[in-house]
Amino acid sequence: MRIISGIYRGRIIKSPADSKTRPTSDRLRETLFNILAPCIDDQTRFLDLCAGTGAIGIEALSRGALFSTFVDKSKRSCALIEENLDLLKVPEDETEVVCLAAENFTSRKHNEGWDIVFFDPPYQTEYAFVLRDFGEESSTLLNENGVFIAEHHAKNELPDEVLTLRRWRILKQGETCLSFYEKN
Repeated sequence: MRIISGIYRGRIIKSPADSKTRPTSDRLRETLFNILAPCIDDQTRFLDLCAGTGAIGIEALSRGALFSTFVDKSKRSCALIEENLDLLKVPEDETEVVCLAAENFTSRKHNEGWDIVFFDPPYQTEYAFVLRDFGEESSTLLNENGVFIAEHHAKNELPDEVLTLRRWRILKQGETCLSFYEKN
């Protein structure tokens, strides 16, 4: 797996040896970041939720994001993310790796929110709990004008609205979809 663009462009990162993690394809990552390009600058805080290899959050850093938080419940995935960050020599003050289930992470109090959130759980996961956490009126997880993206199987239909979140775009590539949400 390689980083597509930015300061780490062309650099190879490690993938898991097993098939338990389903990394986002290079083609879909490229399309995603072409859409997100106007939203990423040196002040962007990025959350890679169910991060797997960390490729999405690393791609955000490569393209100029200020900070990426990587969250995954698998200790093996968290170790792989740390290994990939070390391999690329990403400065430690630009990242945080949290080994925790997504629903436990989103239910915690956080000092700062995120500008872009990418949520890519295993396809059989229930998405509603995380969508609700980000869509609650009092939620500070997603910053003003922030974007929440959920990767899901095309057969797994996500709602157009969840509390204050409104879907404004669906992108389909093969059997994979990206649903883009913003706060109403």
